[in-house]
Amino acid sequence: MLNCYVPGAQGLTRLEPPPANVPEECVWVDLLEPTLEEERAVEKLLAIDVPSREEMREIETSNRLYEEDGTLHMTATVVTKIDTDRPESAAITFILTQNRLITNRYVDPLPFRRFVAYAERHTAAAGSALVVLVGLLEAVIERTADVLERVGQDLDDLSASVFTTAAGARPRARDLRGVMERIGRDGDLTSKSRESLVTLGRQLTFIQQLRAAQMPNELRARFRSLSRDVLALSDHASFLANKSSFMLQATLGLINIEQNNIIKIFSVVAAVFLPPTLIASIYGMNFGFMPELDWPYGYPLALAAIVVSAVLPYWFFRRRGWL
Repeated sequence: MLNCYVPGAQGLTRLEPPPANVPEECVWVDLLEPTLEEERAVEKLLAIDVPSREEMREIETSNRLYEEDGTLHMTATVVTKIDTDRPESAAITFILTQNRLITNRYVDPLPFRRFVAYAERHTAAAGSALVVLVGLLEAVIERTADVLERVGQDLDDLSASVFTTAAGARPRARDLRGVMERIGRDGDLTSKSRESLVTLGRQLTFIQQLRAAQMPNELRARFRSLSRDVLALSDHASFLANKSSFMLQATLGLINIEQNNIIKIFSVVAAVFLPPTLIASIYGMNFGFMPELDWPYGYPLALAAIVVSAVLPYWFFRRRGWL
């Protein structure tokens, strides 16, 4: 799909022209899951090279950030499907010419939809290709900040549930398994957010190095502010990653404690019943000559010995604090 956005009376106006007839006043050409025909038409019309989906996935910096004939080619990673159980990282390419911004993407993340809804109602977001670009980056970074904030809150809730339990209550193994699953999701989301912030930080530095002289002061200040936000969010993401690792280790430690408690119970039970079992086994042997069998009080004495041999180990374990 090819969407073209032109400045209007109230903001950006979306058009869906044929690939070969992009209006001259268009400041943003958005390629969403483009067909091969659309890619070739845009390349021919705008004299640019639109990367394929496979090329966008390359991680080398030289393939993600480069200038060609005065046109900036930038590929950043954006986290998508955040509200699902399986968030994904997707590459989005930004191509900045002197008067147009071309985006090539195969996902439709929420920040893009939010920016379009905002830009269609505000003329300040439709001034130029650079204004559109900084608006898109602001939306992406703001969404990333929301994600990290949500991860931090979830980790705080997990910490409270794991380390703060009711008096006398112990977390069950099934509860800890659910905790580990949530920690895994939070860690994965944090990792993907850090990856996205790294690519966005490089992109912002690249833009400011090559386009700062052409920016008005207000726009230059917005780019600098975004760079500071990315640095701050990267530090916060590192903190959350460390916290996720700590929570995972703590949860594994609690699971080990639960397993040790179970093993201890079985060990104590075996130790308590071992002496009575030994006595019962001795008097259960079928030898022809066993004097105790003829005693009038042999049976009660054997029962008493069995009970005493069970009570004494139990009392000993309780006294030592093993139960």
